[in-house]
Amino acid sequence: MGAPLLRRLLLPLALLAAAACAAQAAAAAPRLSPNYYRRSCPRVERIVSDVIAAKQRANPSTAAGTLRLFFHDCFVNGCDASVLVSPLSDASPERAAEINLSLPGDAFDAVDRAKAALEAACPGVVSCADILALAARDLVGILGGPRFPVALGRRDARRSDARDVDGNLPRTNMSARAMVRLFAGKGLTPREMVALAGAHTVGFSHCGEFAHRIYGYRGAGGHDPRLNPEFARALQRSCAGYRSDPTVSIFNDIVTPRDFDEAYYKNLPRGLGLLASDAALWEYPPTRVFAERYAGNRTAFFEDFAAAMQRLGAVGVKTGRQGVVRRRCDALD
Repeated sequence: MGAPLLRRLLLPLALLAAAACAAQAAAAAPRLSPNYYRRSCPRVERIVSDVIAAKQRANPSTAAGTLRLFFHDCFVNGCDASVLVSPLSDASPERAAEINLSLPGDAFDAVDRAKAALEAACPGVVSCADILALAARDLVGILGGPRFPVALGRRDARRSDARDVDGNLPRTNMSARAMVRLFAGKGLTPREMVALAGAHTVGFSHCGEFAHRIYGYRGAGGHDPRLNPEFARALQRSCAGYRSDPTVSIFNDIVTPRDFDEAYYKNLPRGLGLLASDAALWEYPPTRVFAERYAGNRTAFFEDFAAAMQRLGAVGVKTGRQGVVRRRCDALD
């Protein structure tokens, strides 16, 4: 039998063997499931919910901070709790990156408290990555937003490096086109991006993140002309001392700052979008179409936000032997 003929006969066999191996590997790899802890920790959702609700009652800024924490975690090497690692336990984790320095302590504390409660009930079972995903979902509901199932089974990262952060998170001065490209790199569509931006209906931003919009502009008012003039003047007054006190901050949604609703989108055509990246969503036709839809339809926003959060929670997840279940969320085991 000639060599060419032998190769032709063996090639299909090799392809079949490779396909069989791939199918076996896929079957063996754990998949995310809402029932992942049904036997190993059946009360996981109740335990997280109780702890998170108590934390939100004590510190109302917890919700918005935890949503931001979840987003920052998932966009850098996937939803693996790598952002939770404290600089005190590791030389330079993701949390030490410049863009993460403003992540609020209450959000980290909420996850740590839930982890401690779960370690008491189900030691070594529930990952920090799953706790963060559940906490973000629960807090959206507490603020009046949609409830949705969270698939579980994520593993925690074995590493966390601040150098991984650069270029993986949107900046407040980004154009909508640039943000669309960034989100596409994570497997998320423009529709999902605009829905997730609706999280800015709660929380606040430090003046330094939008100072370039309210100071130094040439022309009447000295501010970004896309801003409502009265709003811009109020921001100029409120942020006057931001250089000496960088903690000065403004609600992202000045209309209903404590409610999870569609007001964020309604604010955009009125010039009340706080960040340049917010205003950009209204100016770019591929994203404006969704912002307009959500501004006029809370149900559509809630449905799309819930679906986008589920998609976000699946970005780059580690399962099985790809990760670990850390005993502490703020430290690498």
